Amino acid sequence: MTKAELVEEVAKTTQLTKKHAELIVNTVFESIVTSLKDGDKIELRGFGSFRIRNRGPRIGRNPKTGDRVDVPSKRIPYFKPGKELKELLNTHG
Repeated sequence: MTKAELVEEVAKTTQLTKKHAELIVNTVFESIVTSLKDGDKIELRGFGSFRIRNRGPRIGRNPKTGDRVDVPSKRIPYFKPGKELKELLNTHG
């Protein structure tokens, strides 16, 4: 599902205009990004949680030349699905 399809689904379900639905979707995404940037954990009960993991510096290799490359540390977003979401995805029938 793309962002545009999500906006369409929100508009259809809530009977709002696409413009209002897009504002809602963008606000949710921006709130998640802002919270993660601030180092906060986002927990959506029944769906899952978003958090930041710190990946340390390492030595990589340029695939084209084979030269060693220093890869700096970075912050990586991580999503952990909730129990209810896992159960819904694994329900057969």
